[in-house]
Amino acid sequence: MSINYFQERDKNNIEKISNYLNTLPDFCFKYFLDVESYTSTLTRLNYAMDLKVFFEFLAKYKFFCEPQNVSIEMLNKVTAEDISSYLSYLSFYNYNGKNYKNGEKGKSRKLSSIRSLFKYLFNKEKLTSNVASKVITPKIHQKDILRLEVDEVSKLINQAEIPNLLTKQQQGFNKHTSERDVAILTLFLGTGIRVSECVGLNVEDIDFDNNAFKITRKGGNQVILYFGQEVADALKKWLEIRNNKKLSPDENALFISLQNRRITVRAVENLIKKYSRAVTPLKKISPHKLRSTYGTNLYRETGDIYIVADVLGHKDVNTTKKHYAAISEDKRRSVAEIVKLRN
Repeated sequence: MSINYFQERDKNNIEKISNYLNTLPDFCFKYFLDVESYTSTLTRLNYAMDLKVFFEFLAKYKFFCEPQNVSIEMLNKVTAEDISSYLSYLSFYNYNGKNYKNGEKGKSRKLSSIRSLFKYLFNKEKLTSNVASKVITPKIHQKDILRLEVDEVSKLINQAEIPNLLTKQQQGFNKHTSERDVAILTLFLGTGIRVSECVGLNVEDIDFDNNAFKITRKGGNQVILYFGQEVADALKKWLEIRNNKKLSPDENALFISLQNRRITVRAVENLIKKYSRAVTPLKKISPHKLRSTYGTNLYRETGDIYIVADVLGHKDVNTTKKHYAAISEDKRRSVAEIVKLRN
């Protein structure tokens, strides 16, 4: 069998991690080697990117050396105040001629990467203290979850079929992608899958006899999900188009680009942005927002948070509660008539 999307993605991530390691201190190599058994390549890549920025900061503002020359002895001199200063620095900084900024979530993630390294080195008795554990995590203010209303869901799919609100150029592209785009939108809104799961689908992963499909979750686990008839109909229409294209013999991707290659995550994000801007310009809709829309609708239909968590692949039901604001909203609505003011 040819290499699949997820194997190719892991291969590319490992290459990127290796490139980052060349810019980090030597002691980071053993750290990445040891965390490999319980982290994904994407997690390690994020660690590598975050640590690169951190050691660039230390090298420039504390030790006045090259980042890869920071030693364990130097790291033992890093204080909690230094790390707090780094978090402040992340608010807005310039790197290689480009400006970057981080909000609460970005700072929290980067602090988590530092904590992971410091905890590892402390447990290995390389550091005399774990100062990173003393730094307070930036408070993350929860934002309202954006999602599509019922009428907006219908309009979004309809716009992919009849793009009367798109520009002339976009309408021209739509003539070649309409069935594919409808299938993608319908799949997101009818199953709540992640964008990586959508992009990674192969033709052989679809089972129309049972209206089921196999996806690879975060962490590499494979699960079978089920879809309704609307999703089945959209997928069948797209497959009729796809099967008539002149594809490479080893191209087994379910969704392909105009270049007859597996569609990319960026391309899926762009097509969702294109149609959603036409339908609901005030909402910035992404693949994850379509996933939120499905999760909210599924909860409203079932009233069962555990079913929603299982279908969406959340290991912790609290993750589901945190992301789907309509859950608490519907509960507040349901108790509105419980307290009687007059008999």
